[in-house]
Amino acid sequence: MNSMTQTSVTGTRAQREWWRGAVIYQIYPRSYQDSNGDGVGDLLGIVERLPYIASLGVDAVWISPFFTSPMKDFGYDVADYCDVDPMFGSLADFDAVISTARALGLKVMIDLVLSHTSDQHPWFVESRRDRTNPKANWYVWADPAPDGTPPNNWLSMFGGSAWHWDSRRCQYYMHNFLTSQPDLNFHEPEVQEALLNVARFWLERGVNGFRLDTINFYVHDKQLRSNPPLAPERRNDKIAPMVNPYNHQEHLYDKNQPENLDFLRRLRAVMAPYDAAAVGEVGDAQRGLEIMGQYTAGNDLMHMCYAFELLSNDHPSASSIACLMAEVARVAGEGWACWAMSNHDVVRHISRWDLSPAAARAFATLLMCLRGSACLYQGEELGLPEVEVPYEDLQDPYGIEFWPEFKGRDGCRTPMVWEADALNAGFSTGRPWLPITLEHHRLAVSAQESDPAAPLHHYRRAIAFRHVHDALMQGDIRDVTADGDVLTFRRVSGQEEVLCAFNLGEATAHVTIPEGRWEVIGAELNSAAPRDGVALLGRWQPCLLVRAG
Repeated sequence: MNSMTQTSVTGTRAQREWWRGAVIYQIYPRSYQDSNGDGVGDLLGIVERLPYIASLGVDAVWISPFFTSPMKDFGYDVADYCDVDPMFGSLADFDAVISTARALGLKVMIDLVLSHTSDQHPWFVESRRDRTNPKANWYVWADPAPDGTPPNNWLSMFGGSAWHWDSRRCQYYMHNFLTSQPDLNFHEPEVQEALLNVARFWLERGVNGFRLDTINFYVHDKQLRSNPPLAPERRNDKIAPMVNPYNHQEHLYDKNQPENLDFLRRLRAVMAPYDAAAVGEVGDAQRGLEIMGQYTAGNDLMHMCYAFELLSNDHPSASSIACLMAEVARVAGEGWACWAMSNHDVVRHISRWDLSPAAARAFATLLMCLRGSACLYQGEELGLPEVEVPYEDLQDPYGIEFWPEFKGRDGCRTPMVWEADALNAGFSTGRPWLPITLEHHRLAVSAQESDPAAPLHHYRRAIAFRHVHDALMQGDIRDVTADGDVLTFRRVSGQEEVLCAFNLGEATAHVTIPEGRWEVIGAELNSAAPRDGVALLGRWQPCLLVRAG
């Protein structure tokens, strides 16, 4: 075999933790199940559908924000961290989510948005009142430059300056996202303690962990230094579309600050008595993997993080995945990744990479074989494509701002489809907040349950396969190689060694099997059987073997 790239990553602990290698199912609550007919999903709708989620064989659910919010950014603008928005139900409804999930053997992780709040949060209402109130320093305030312009060149992810003028204090406040999402000041000890108390509130309520939104945005440079420009050849669209000027800067000072590690250690210490785990979203286009490695190194920082390498527009190849694993080994070998191919912020990967059904199955199987934990986004298990939402139906302010070159995130957030022949595919008896297409109706759960060849059953088989093999759950990854379209690696844990080879192309390929006794596993995933030391792989076919004896 002509190896293009080789790498080895060694695990740091033999002891099994529930999150290590877990499969986590993301729920976008507005779009999962509506229980009261208002066209918006809610917590009781999630309770209703938890048995379905358990049937997939996943370990945990991650629920996107359901806190009190004016919904300018659909819950990622929090007005009360410790209550449920009436749109989604009540705290009692959330308790029902916890108790039902626990009975089904599912862990519950919730989405904490700690970097910023809504401008309607009582903290900000008080902070903006004047410069001397008790919360005056809880947000990032700055005087204007001598000419009245913002204090530096920092940009918002949603377009334009990251600074907004406030006439009450005659100062600018910082917002990495919408102007209605002011950034909290993590240099203020009281802010950190208040946010740790938010984590304590939900841990006491029974959650098993957190997904931490924009984890690398928490701390800003105290000196407010301007970011340097980024050379055009280094720009990419991993976290922002290329039409967004945010990509023109190297974000050295508005995020990614070393002081963030101190807060993460404090948060880990709060979580430890509850056996809770956190997965952080690392939003950085140039240093995402490096930051992931920093934030998950050792036992006192975050448990897992994910960067955007498999959430980008670049169609993965055997070579690019081998290079990705090599880079993870270099900058994050002692950490723990959480891989995802789709979520609520990016075009669904079926459409983003223009995958055939065979290719989609191969990538689903591959995801279950990579070292790390894995996140699945609702509807991914059905093979749902992106929806082309008409401009007049758009809800996402990001898409409205950059339309039509970037159409926003509504196309991946349309409601889950349950019953092929039901009104609104069984999501709601009222008009859904985003449209449901006929193509999605045809891919509904009810239509796939009776078809053994459907994507839904493939995901169930792939998840079950992962859980059977400890090497896949928590083992090392070794000897990652790419030869043409064939990606090969070994997963090793204790006495178990699994050989994984994937043909990630349309043409037939072959792979030479290392010497020794190997047994075919994953027959239910169309695993090829080697003959005379060689496995012939059809298009998008894996070969999965376990060392015998």
